[in-house]
Amino acid sequence: MALKSSEYKRHSFSELKAKISPGKRERGLKVMGNPAKFEGVSEELQKILDADMEQVGPRRRAREAFKNIQLSIDHVLFKTPYDGLKMTEWFPKAVVCFCHGYGDTSTFFFEGIARKLASSGYGVFAMDYPGFGLSEGLHGYIPDFDILVDDVMDHYAKVKENPDLRKLPSFLFGQSMGGAVALKIHLKQPDAWSGAVLVAPMCKIAEDMVPPWLVTQILIGVAKVLPKHKLVPQKDLAELAFRDVKKRQQTAYNVVAYKHKPRLRTALELLRTTKEIEQQLEKDILIQIYFNYDILILAYEVSLPLLILHGKEDKVTDPSVSKALYEKASSTDKKLNLYDHAFHSLLEGEPDEMILRVFSDIISWLDEHC
Repeated sequence: MALKSSEYKRHSFSELKAKISPGKRERGLKVMGNPAKFEGVSEELQKILDADMEQVGPRRRAREAFKNIQLSIDHVLFKTPYDGLKMTEWFPKAVVCFCHGYGDTSTFFFEGIARKLASSGYGVFAMDYPGFGLSEGLHGYIPDFDILVDDVMDHYAKVKENPDLRKLPSFLFGQSMGGAVALKIHLKQPDAWSGAVLVAPMCKIAEDMVPPWLVTQILIGVAKVLPKHKLVPQKDLAELAFRDVKKRQQTAYNVVAYKHKPRLRTALELLRTTKEIEQQLEKDILIQIYFNYDILILAYEVSLPLLILHGKEDKVTDPSVSKALYEKASSTDKKLNLYDHAFHSLLEGEPDEMILRVFSDIISWLDEHC
């Protein structure tokens, strides 16, 4: 996917400040699930942004009404020249299929990521998972992670069937939870991809992010009768994931992201998936039973060319498990980059020089594998 050229006026962050109440902007942005108030927007637009985003209609209206402001904020992702990037009559050197993180969307920050990759000659394709971003479904609800993976796999299989793309190298690009999605796609399609880029992959949720054992057991019981309820305690993800304070404040502009407490079933599916991946890395052969499915898990099944990138100070996903993935993957073509002082959001939330360094590492690796 490349972006059509269009004209945007760039706004400094001070021109359009996001806040909940006067004088309490930073504290207000940390209130989970509370819609941000934006100075300088019309009452009509603010009303659209304040709507209940549980279903896709209000999310699509908010995105359409707010996208020009989103894509013109003062962030390094949106400073890439994109004149000449076209939706048609453009022949990329490879296909990159993006898998986004939990609560996120293939709009806003991702559009800046797509510009960076497209400007280096890559065709970038993305989708919002069911229930996320601009896709149908209850916002933030994952009833079954494996079904989500199958949906993504089917979508990208259709992308790759395009006659203009069929013979090109194709890469999975997974960020955070999308890293787990990408890994599971590879395990289901071991020979279908030319490689994978995993940015802070969700192979294990950091211990500080997981509720205590007793609370988890209670939540498991409650989830049987209230799977869609938002009851799982969660720390402020923006504070944990974004090292750069200004960029952390800009997360308020991601108006269709899911920012509430995780739904019970969703949280349990994420825990189940990460436990499955973690145990896969701990043993050579392991048979587990989850929800009446026998899953044969082989640590050495991760066999495709692999680039793993992780911040050493990531408090959301565990960088030590990325190291274990690197060490135990059977691929002979694998690389692990660990970045000093970096947090979870390597491509959106770090100082500019770190973001550009990570992009340079990714593009260099992709260029070497085309």
